[in-house]
This record gives sequence, C-alpha cells and structure tokens, in this order.
Amino acid sequence: MSIIGTYSSHFFYGEVYQRYQQCPQHLVSGRGYVISHKGGCVNIWFERRKREGKIRRRNMRVEAMWPDLSRPSELEMEPINDCEQLDQILLHAQQNSQPILIDWMATWCRKCIYLKPKLEKLAAEYHDKIKFYYVDVNNVPQSLVKRGNISKMPTIQLWKDGEMKGEVIGGHKAWLVTEEVREMIRKFL
Repeated sequence: MSIIGTYSSHFFYGEVYQRYQQCPQHLVSGRGYVISHKGGCVNIWFERRKREGKIRRRNMRVEAMWPDLSRPSELEMEPINDCEQLDQILLHAQQNSQPILIDWMATWCRKCIYLKPKLEKLAAEYHDKIKFYYVDVNNVPQSLVKRGNISKMPTIQLWKDGEMKGEVIGGHKAWLVTEEVREMIRKFL
C-alpha cells in the first residue's frame, strides 16, 4: 500500500508493509507506524529518537493510494497467423464498428521486441475501444505480409471498416513510436 501524507508543510511518501501477521491493521513503514482502524481512518506516528533515546510521536493526516485494479495495466496482443484469420478479424471488427491495430514485427528485430510491451500497455489504455494484434512476419505466409504491404519493421497499422487507414513505421525510439500510434488512434476513433 502506498501512503501519501503531509505534516507542517512537509510532504512524505512511503510504501507500507505488514508488520505483524496476527494484527493486519498494524503496518510499519521505514520511518514509523501506521495503525488503520476499521472505520477507514488511518493514523501515522513517526518515531524519531533523540540523543537521550526518547521517542516523539506525531499524528498526521494521510491518504492511501491503491492502483486501479478495475482496468488492466497491459493486455497481451493476439497473434494473426494467416490471411483467413485476418479476414475473420476484419469482418468481426467491421460488424462491431471497432478499429483494430496490427503490429507487424519480427523476432529478430530489436526495436520490434522493445516496442511490443509498450504497445501492450497502450492496448490496456484503449482496451474497450480498439483491439490490438501482432504478426510475426517470419512465421506467417508471405501472402499475409504482401496483403499488409509491409516493407519495414516494426510497422503499426490501424484498420477500420476493412481498410488500412493509418500507418506508423517505427524505426525510431519506442516512446516516440508509442506517441505517434496514440495520435493515430485518436485521429480515427
């Protein structure tokens, strides 16, 4: 659990870990203790030792942050293996009026490998609006690669209504490619 708090114009952040197995409401961080009550109220006491060995305790106002678990942080892209599967995916997307994004990549391409996890995070961001797929050009028939008109890798294409609407050729840094893909998605959504 992450804790953010303030005390006398000081801002602090800390990760809080469970201290005692038998008392789940009693947690300890690196500098003090957190005692959580069943009513949702949280008290923190920071311990500071003086030279004499005395302990000073201070009550602070804090808020706890939990990650949003209702949305995934990343989604694994589905592979496309042949032309028939691509046709089925395009037909299904057209019936649902939902665009799809295809990452044309190769396992030997270093930039493709670095880009894939970033696209999977982007897939989680747009998980209800657009579907993400990938094609490993070395493991599919060349007729599929020709159908995508692929000459460089990685190539990210956005397909809508059965046609390719936009394309980003990712020969530069992955974060720049991700931003270009995000702009392409916004343009066609």
